[in-house]
Amino acid sequence: MATRTLGRVTKALLAPALALGATVGLASAPAHAAVWWSSDQWGSTTLNGYTLYNNIWGSGAGPQTIWANSGTNWGAWADHPNTGGIKSYPNSKKVINKPISSLGSLTSDYNVTVPTSGAYNTSYDIWDTDYDYEIMLWVNYNGAVGPLGSWQATVTLGGHSWNVYKGSNGANEVFSFLRTSDSSSGSVNVLPILKWIKDTKGWMGDETIGDVQFGYEITSSSGGMDFITNNLTVSSS
Repeated sequence: MATRTLGRVTKALLAPALALGATVGLASAPAHAAVWWSSDQWGSTTLNGYTLYNNIWGSGAGPQTIWANSGTNWGAWADHPNTGGIKSYPNSKKVINKPISSLGSLTSDYNVTVPTSGAYNTSYDIWDTDYDYEIMLWVNYNGAVGPLGSWQATVTLGGHSWNVYKGSNGANEVFSFLRTSDSSSGSVNVLPILKWIKDTKGWMGDETIGDVQFGYEITSSSGGMDFITNNLTVSSS
């Protein structure tokens, strides 16, 4: 039977459970199938120190399946309608739990394969432990998407040039850094960005950094699209 590939998970393999919205471990699955997947709205698991989260949180969303071979190699297949508003943010998370002043380093390497159509951004989403501040680092983006707030500056930090936006969603401050040139792979030195927000701009104090998330903020992916994290590592000291 012909099958349609969802990253490394075939739709034929998943079809019976997709209909039930189940979360299942695939320990006995074929070698090229993921070791874990979920089509549940809030499906989640922890692998190799990273937490995977399906996170279909927006209104008007379609079906979405997250899969993982490991905590650092995972992806999502999503079929969200071509309407406005963010539908989901499938992601992996590494917990840091250190004040900015106590961090000697905070770096990340990423390598992704993303669609050439649809509307989405590939981004880091970094939070303090009180969830007062959200720092987003957009490494690539496509379609009708844009950051919250107003433009503040163009800066070169952490090895890349960024357009910086500052705003509020009513619950927390949001600082968005959009790369001036899209990239599907690279390294980001996150600590200088945090220190620039804290020390240069004074937009926040010596916050304790809790979660460093990385994933895909999807607005539309009509017809079904694959978002593949070939590799993602977050390291701190």
